[in-house]
Amino acid sequence: MPARIAVLVKGYPRLSETFIAQELLGLEARGIPLAIWSLRRPHDGAVHPMHRQIDAPVSYLPEYLYEAPWRVLRGLVAALRRPGLRPLLALVWRDLRRDLTPNRLRRLGQALVLARELPAEIAHIHVHYLHTPASVGRYAALLTGRSWSVSAHAKDIWTTPDWELAEKLDDKRLTFAVTCTAAGAARLRALAARPEHVSLVYHGLDLGRFPEPPAARPPRDGSDPADPLRIVTVGRAVAKKGFGDLLDALAALPPGLHWRLAHVGSGEALPALKAKAASLGLGPRVAFLGARPQPDVVALLREADLFALPAKRAPSGDRDGLPNVLLEAASQRLAIVATDFAGIPEFLRDGIEGRLVPPGDWAALSNAINLLGRDPGERARLGAAALSRLRAEFGAQAGIDRIAELLHGDRGR
Repeated sequence: MPARIAVLVKGYPRLSETFIAQELLGLEARGIPLAIWSLRRPHDGAVHPMHRQIDAPVSYLPEYLYEAPWRVLRGLVAALRRPGLRPLLALVWRDLRRDLTPNRLRRLGQALVLARELPAEIAHIHVHYLHTPASVGRYAALLTGRSWSVSAHAKDIWTTPDWELAEKLDDKRLTFAVTCTAAGAARLRALAARPEHVSLVYHGLDLGRFPEPPAARPPRDGSDPADPLRIVTVGRAVAKKGFGDLLDALAALPPGLHWRLAHVGSGEALPALKAKAASLGLGPRVAFLGARPQPDVVALLREADLFALPAKRAPSGDRDGLPNVLLEAASQRLAIVATDFAGIPEFLRDGIEGRLVPPGDWAALSNAINLLGRDPGERARLGAAALSRLRAEFGAQAGIDRIAELLHGDRGR
C-alpha cells in the first residue's frame, strides 16, 4: 500500500467544516490513503453524512497535556534520541520569546506525541489551518525529518501575527500552501519569501451530494401573514457572521412585509442573539434551531425564499473566507443577500448572482431584504444565476484535483 499522508486538523469531525470532509473524501477517491490526526475530540452533537463515508483512521492528540501525561512523557523520551530535537528546541524558544502563552507549550507537547506516534510509513503531514495546527505539524515535521504542507482558510490568515505566518510559509520543510480566497492568497503571498508556493484553490461544492433544486418556489411576496416570507441563515453564532446586523435589519422592515427567520448553528453568541431578538420584539418570528445535520439544512434551504449572510470583520480581526453555506444555498437555486466582504464577491456579484451590501450596514441589508422579499421574480432570476455560476466555476473537483496533484508530488519525495 502507498505511504499514508497524515492530515492534521484542529477538531474532527466538525459540522462547520464540511469543506474539509469533502476534500478528504475526494482525496480518498483519487487513491491517496490518509490518516487523520486531530488536536481535539468532537463537540458537535451530530455527525455529517460525509464523515461516515471517510475510510481514514482517526487518532486524537491530548487536547490538554495534563490529561495524558504518560503520552507526553513518552513523546519527550523518544524526542531525546532524534537529531531534530536541537533545532526544534531552538525554534520553540524563538516562538516562546514572542508568544509566551500556555497554548504555545501545549503545541509543543502535542507535537512530541504526534512525532512519536506517527507510523513510519507516513512521510508527509498535511495541515488544515495556519495557526495552532500548523505549529504542531511544523514542530513534528522538524523533529522527525518529514515534509509538511498547509491549507489556510480564514481566521488563521487574519488573526495570526505576520511574523508567525511569514516564518511558517518560509519553513524549508513546507512543500506548498493553499488557501480558498483571492484575498487570503494575496495576504499570504505578500508575507512569503516564496510566494509561488502559495496557491489559490477554491473548495467548491460537490454537487453530487445535493439534490436537484426545486423546479419552482411559491411566489411569496410577504403580503400574506398566513404564508410569510421564509428567510434562512446558517453559521456559527460568532461576531464575524454579522447575525446581530441581520436582526437589526429585520426589525427595520416595514410592518406590511410578513416574514419568518430560521437560524441554524451553535456558538458562544447564541444566548446574546436570542436576547437581542427578544428585545427587538422579533421573538415569535425568529427560530434559533441550533446545530443541525446536513439533510436538515438542505431541507430548510429547499423550503426557503431567501438566504441571508451579513458577514463582516470581527473586533478580533477574524473574518470569513468564502462561506461554504453560500454555495449550498446556490445549489438549491435560492436567492442570496450577503455582504460585499472577504471572499463572498469572488462568487456572488451584486445584481448578477445575488444582492451584496456593505458589511455592517444593517439599513442597506434591510432595504435589500425588503426589495427581494416583495419580488419573487427577481429572487428566481438571482437564484438561477447563482446556480449557473456554481456549476460552471465552483465545482469541487478542480480544487481536489489540484490538492491531489500537490500531495502526489510530496509522496514521491
